[in-house]
Amino acid sequence: MDVLKEKVGEVLLPGDEFCCDTNDTISLTDHVKPEKVVCGPGLRRSGDRLLVCKSGVLRHKEPNMFWIDSQQKRYVPAKVDNVIGIVTVKSGDVFKVDFGGSEQASLSYLAFEGATKRNRPNVQVGDLVFSQFLIANKDMEPELVCIDSSGRANGMGVFGGGGLLFSVSLGLVRRLLAPDSEVRSDLQQLFPCELVVGMNGRLWVKSSSVQRTLIIVNLLQSCDTMTAPQRRQLFRRVAQGTL
Repeated sequence: MDVLKEKVGEVLLPGDEFCCDTNDTISLTDHVKPEKVVCGPGLRRSGDRLLVCKSGVLRHKEPNMFWIDSQQKRYVPAKVDNVIGIVTVKSGDVFKVDFGGSEQASLSYLAFEGATKRNRPNVQVGDLVFSQFLIANKDMEPELVCIDSSGRANGMGVFGGGGLLFSVSLGLVRRLLAPDSEVRSDLQQLFPCELVVGMNGRLWVKSSSVQRTLIIVNLLQSCDTMTAPQRRQLFRRVAQGTL
């Protein structure tokens, strides 16, 4: 574990391995004790060895959680993830939604707030839906819902009038969703806008004009490959009108 902490912030490649003490164990459900190691995305345990299976930067969170922060673009559905999807098929009681994965997900017409057999939601092919995964299993068809556990929409449902949808890497999505996201706060100070972030790498943005919306899209796509100082310099130049 001490070796892992020394490597935090460094770039690791698939095939790198570390030896773990026999006393260290991994737990994904039990309460994490100080001596336990929790592996996140990009790391895998094999006996007393810890294997890296994704290229990226090693991150650490107290007490002993480690994961690989990578610039991945392919999205693998996970339960409770909020995603932006596009309705592609409307057949009977079920909608088919494209969320950018290897297969489409199903969305029941009853999975909307206040929906009943008589009061059906107005969802058309081509609509954007902000929804949550109810089932995300490799052996089952993914299923989406637009309500939380208490039956409330909580911001989910059909949206997208007048905005622009585009894709970024999953790494930028995690940075935007961080509680103290500098990218999000700097962007709101520069250009106030509506921003919807999906864990599947899709962003929807709407500003006061089409020109501002396009500028925001270009700024966010540029942030994907920039360091923090480069991003601050870019935002400063845009604010001064030199670009």
